[in-house]
Amino acid sequence: MKNVFSRNTLLTLVCFYLILFAAELFPQTKLPAKDTLRYRTNPNYILQQSMFDIYKTRQADIVMLGNSLTHGAAWNELLGRPNVVERGITSDVLYGYESRINAVYKLNPKIVFIMGGLNDIYNWTPVEDIFAVYVRIISGLRSRNIIPVIQSTTYSAKTYAKDWGGTSEGNFGRNREVDKLNKLLSDYAKKNNIDYIDVNALTAGKDGFLRPELSWDGIHFKADAYKLWAREVEKVLSKHKL
Repeated sequence: MKNVFSRNTLLTLVCFYLILFAAELFPQTKLPAKDTLRYRTNPNYILQQSMFDIYKTRQADIVMLGNSLTHGAAWNELLGRPNVVERGITSDVLYGYESRINAVYKLNPKIVFIMGGLNDIYNWTPVEDIFAVYVRIISGLRSRNIIPVIQSTTYSAKTYAKDWGGTSEGNFGRNREVDKLNKLLSDYAKKNNIDYIDVNALTAGKDGFLRPELSWDGIHFKADAYKLWAREVEKVLSKHKL
């Protein structure tokens, strides 16, 4: 009986150390946190992806890539340009952008304006993780000779989501995470000679919130905000002679 116990103990120890050794040799790829993959169950994502697949536009010089803020305007009409397409999806996050980036590539654009990050931040995704995905998207665009333009992640208003439990303190905290992300993005843009549009400089108040008169719900823009944003887009387009 003693010999059986010893053999079993020995086998258990051997298996344990083999598992440790294998883990060292073949480390698992770190997967994103579960909540960062919400785009997979976002009904807007599924709907808009299927729409993108049937749109007849085969080429567009300018692509507006983003979430509901981007989706909130008809950019070809706002800019008065026929060669613009909007690829915004309501509630989308940066992992979602990365997953659908081939829909952007196939348009063979010359320039892509990226706006996003607030949904990620309200989803409690760490700023460093958001930034890492942002950089991968930018790198993919540049590798295909597409000009990326980074647009600051926007703030929420003080009263955002108050009807379902949101507080000004909570929104203030989320906006400070926005500041952290924007610092990473603006520094990266300067270091890599990438155009950066500071939308918050146009739409935020001194209190660090989105100005309430520019939003209809505390997060999404009214026409006046889109007008301010579009002017900055035009400046970048003019710079690149587009």
